[in-house]
Amino acid sequence: MLGYMKLLSRLGGWPIAEYQARRHFLACASAAMLGVLALSSSQAGEATPPAQAASAAPELRHVARLLARHSPITIIAFGSSSTEGVGASTPAHAYPAQLEADLDALVPAGVTVVNRGIGGQDADDMLARLDRDVIAAKPDLVIWQTGTNDPLRKLPLDRFETETRDGIARMRAAGIDVVLMEPQDCRMMRATPGAFAYRDAVRRIGAEMAVPVVRRYDLIHRWLADGKVTEAQLMAPDGLHMADAGYERLAAEVAYELLADAGRKPAAR
Repeated sequence: MLGYMKLLSRLGGWPIAEYQARRHFLACASAAMLGVLALSSSQAGEATPPAQAASAAPELRHVARLLARHSPITIIAFGSSSTEGVGASTPAHAYPAQLEADLDALVPAGVTVVNRGIGGQDADDMLARLDRDVIAAKPDLVIWQTGTNDPLRKLPLDRFETETRDGIARMRAAGIDVVLMEPQDCRMMRATPGAFAYRDAVRRIGAEMAVPVVRRYDLIHRWLADGKVTEAQLMAPDGLHMADAGYERLAAEVAYELLADAGRKPAAR
């Protein structure tokens, strides 16, 4: 409850529509947590109502076990400038910092999110530092944001796919859960021929390897369609990166999806 109130206190300066949207997210994410905690109770021999039973095969199995045991969780946000937080007014407004605040308010044992984003990197660069910056740290979960700089730097699509699959396999072999985050819709990506083939590749790899994918492209379209935020509010002036409002919404969505993929998916956000 203290974590919940702390998070609500951060929303004091928001417009009422944003405040209500975030409260709605928290309520639904809390429902997801109740489902996970119900799994813990059932493993201890207590009866669990069918409506609260957790998924028999959550996509993030390691994270699901930690939640059921009430253990702390360490997440590495791995990627390029969208992870580093380029476009945010301060590092505290980057999505990894916001994600830690959101999850910490919902997970009693606590969540640590480590930012390992470096602007401008493509799959070549990230695979080269995977062992040092990710696997050596032994996180419980990695959120790998990728596929944006690759078309901008003309990395061949087949090499991008091979390296992405290799990275996932290496992390899984180390006992790490993996989530992919695809490129977002933005002016610079729309102006780059073939850019969204990399988005499609991320989705295809996710489907084939049973890795959850945060669909940033679809999220931006949904946020704009609901009429509560404009593209100018979501995106930085450079036409490539998110601004504070975009990172806030992204963090909230990722928190919801992580809890859902680690156990019970609520009926609605």
